[in-house]
Amino acid sequence: MASSKTKPPAAVASILLLLLSLLLLLVDAAAHPRLLEEEVQASRRERSLLPAPKIDCGGACLGRCANNWKNEMCIKMCNVCCNRCNCVPPGTGQDTRHLCPCYDTMLNPRTNKLKCP
Repeated sequence: MASSKTKPPAAVASILLLLLSLLLLLVDAAAHPRLLEEEVQASRRERSLLPAPKIDCGGACLGRCANNWKNEMCIKMCNVCCNRCNCVPPGTGQDTRHLCPCYDTMLNPRTNKLKCP
């Protein structure tokens, strides 16, 4: 006579499958806090409240105005723009202005023309 306390094989398989599923969920959940912590660290680095380091406006403007025929005026205006924007587009041409949006859009209040060379 078979004991009434033994479980049928299907019930044992179901319990084992349930336990395996729970184990996989625990392993997956244990991996996520590390990913979340890495995301938090990356977010903190990106949202730093510290201002960007000041650039050498004098050197950057010398390079920017190297080919300008009004060199002194170019350097003077470039330094004004650089000190306000902390950015000077590379090169000497107008085609790189968009790389520094503040510098690119600053207008002369009297003439309403672009201020920065």
